[in-house]
Amino acid sequence: MKLTWLGHAAFRLETAKAKILIDPFLRHNPSFQGLDLKDVTEGVTQILLTHGHADHVGDTIALAQETGATVFCNADLGDWLSKRGVEKLELAGTGGTVSFDGFTVTLTNALHSSAEVTEDGISHSLGSANGLMLHIDDEPSILHMGDTDIFTDMGLINELHAPDIGIVPVGDRFTMGGAVAALACQRFFDFKHVIPCHYGTFGLLEQTPEKFVKGMEGMKTNVEVPKPGSVLSFE
Repeated sequence: MKLTWLGHAAFRLETAKAKILIDPFLRHNPSFQGLDLKDVTEGVTQILLTHGHADHVGDTIALAQETGATVFCNADLGDWLSKRGVEKLELAGTGGTVSFDGFTVTLTNALHSSAEVTEDGISHSLGSANGLMLHIDDEPSILHMGDTDIFTDMGLINELHAPDIGIVPVGDRFTMGGAVAALACQRFFDFKHVIPCHYGTFGLLEQTPEKFVKGMEGMKTNVEVPKPGSVLSFE
């Protein structure tokens, strides 16, 4: 299994049977600059979305149309996307699970918002903010927390799913900061590997994951800090 950080909260995940994009904010993502859009979107079979903010939906509409990938997201966001030309959709609500070839994905809870402001200045609610829990056949399981603060029911997510790998927002301002994210990982999860994200993209965010890395010192969890475009392999 190969996992590539594409900057911000965007990832490419390659499994034995699928090529998945998560929150594909690419073309207008400063952290993505210098990477090859064609390479990272090649052969995509599914696009998974945590919530409806523009820095997570990103290039979903264009990529779904170009690649024929199926988009998985909450039902309200899915209705919004379907009216904008996305044809292949799999929709769910918080706690719901959908099966794909070789993996399942469940929408977990997250403490955040989900909306889009259109050109007329009107804000449209796009359902709930979620995390994505992936169980992959014969490969490690992955929790992408989405944008979130710490919350005690993270313990229930761990009890229900026992994720091997955690993808954790650490940039502060719009999500939990690094120190709190480290506390969340220590108190509620037993990750084998953890990857910080959602930092350094814009000036309002923490520019490095230093506080998270420091907060995880002494833990058995392996903290991975990739550069955008670098590939992590897991067995």
